[in-house]
Amino acid sequence: MCEKNYIAIDLGASGGRVMLGRWDGHAITLDELHRFSNDAVRVNGTLYWDILRLLHEIKTGLAKASQHEITAIGIDTWGVDFGLLDRRGLLLENPIHYRDSRTNGVIEEVDKLLTPRALYDETGLQRLPFNTIYQLYALKSQRPEVLDQAKSLLMLPDLLGYFLTGAMATESSIARTTQLLNVHTGDWSSLIFDKLGLPRELFGEIVPSGTVLGTLLPEIQDETGLGPVPVISVCGHDTGSAVCAVPAAQDDFAKANLYGSEFAFISSGTWSLFGTELDRPIVNDKSFSYSITNESGFGKTRFLKNITGLWLIQESRRHWNRHSYSYSYADLERLALEAPPFARFIDPDDPAFIAHGNVPERISAYCTKTGQTPPGSVGETVRCIYESLAMKYRATLEKLELCTGKRYNALHVMGGGVKDGLLCKMTARACGIPVLAGPAEATVLGNLLAQMIAQGEVADLRQAREVVRGSFDLDVYGVDDGEAWREAYWRFKKVKF
Repeated sequence: MCEKNYIAIDLGASGGRVMLGRWDGHAITLDELHRFSNDAVRVNGTLYWDILRLLHEIKTGLAKASQHEITAIGIDTWGVDFGLLDRRGLLLENPIHYRDSRTNGVIEEVDKLLTPRALYDETGLQRLPFNTIYQLYALKSQRPEVLDQAKSLLMLPDLLGYFLTGAMATESSIARTTQLLNVHTGDWSSLIFDKLGLPRELFGEIVPSGTVLGTLLPEIQDETGLGPVPVISVCGHDTGSAVCAVPAAQDDFAKANLYGSEFAFISSGTWSLFGTELDRPIVNDKSFSYSITNESGFGKTRFLKNITGLWLIQESRRHWNRHSYSYSYADLERLALEAPPFARFIDPDDPAFIAHGNVPERISAYCTKTGQTPPGSVGETVRCIYESLAMKYRATLEKLELCTGKRYNALHVMGGGVKDGLLCKMTARACGIPVLAGPAEATVLGNLLAQMIAQGEVADLRQAREVVRGSFDLDVYGVDDGEAWREAYWRFKKVKF
């Protein structure tokens, strides 16, 4: 067969890429066509995404792709954030960043109208203060005039797809991040819209992953030099795309598990998404008490927990480098290795660490508050972050196993975090099971694979994962120092977070 070329547009909270995937019928190879930063912009106290600049960068990447014959295009982004369109289909304002302060205190207001348990039973989602439900309720309470002007709400991958094609739809995996869907029907929840007084009319049709959204608009074709290439609604939520590319050999796992789960994973990046894949959601007392979420994947349920991930390292490095230092990530890893082990722990998910700013100072304050000695150096701060993340992973693994009734013998780590060998090594030691790290470009690969399934080039998700295994090597991190980590984990659990 002749080689086919696909484009994956992958946007993360700190940057984006336009990637070319070449498929020769046996393996995928990747080429980066265009990379760009994604910089939040604060205006008059509000933190925005610069969506029009992101669109410009995407079109720049598509123009670079015009020298190839492109089969299809897919877009994935982070979850929860959205754009509003008026009755002419024009953007009302730049989408607001999920780390903006407008949702401060909103979760408590919503609790008065819909209890946390009732909301979980309806949606199956982890209760996070920046979820779309709380952003939308904040908008209704604080700026109702904006909602009055709006006719449509689109999640970010769907918004960018609309800019490229003129077609509107909401892909199922990104829709689930809103916490506005019924977990069992997969459709918008009348209960939530009625209880909170939110405008149901803003939300359109939900389409399954792999749906063809439309073809590039004539103006986009002229601007980029591409033809009428189809844009496919892949798993628009980047974690959903990443999980499509988990290189798990499903036949290698026992099938006796009640829920059909076959592997455990961490999608590692700014956030760490720790979970497994299920045939159907788990919504019960145990999953609620552990705050484990049920998200949509490519025809599957992703049963997982959102954990603050490398954000803590990224934001600490930004702070240090703003103050006359110039640390690379390799520098920080070296300094961490020079620091004494297991000296202090934090809960990475504490609300103190959500906002932009001086994370190292907050870690020091947190240690003081919890009766621990604050870190005295950059290396001690970084080591505290790494070890605390690894311990959090172990705690999450235990909860996952209790909910699914399955023991996992290995842990797949994919995404940008696989480049952080120290964290992968610590994760294996903390969890007491081997870590299989790779591929680093899991999100891009999952985006491409969903397109290939939609085009009939790959039969299904099982075959897609075989393609990943045949195209990329994995790094394996084994388990040692088990006793030291077990003792440290006991001390981690004793800290009064």
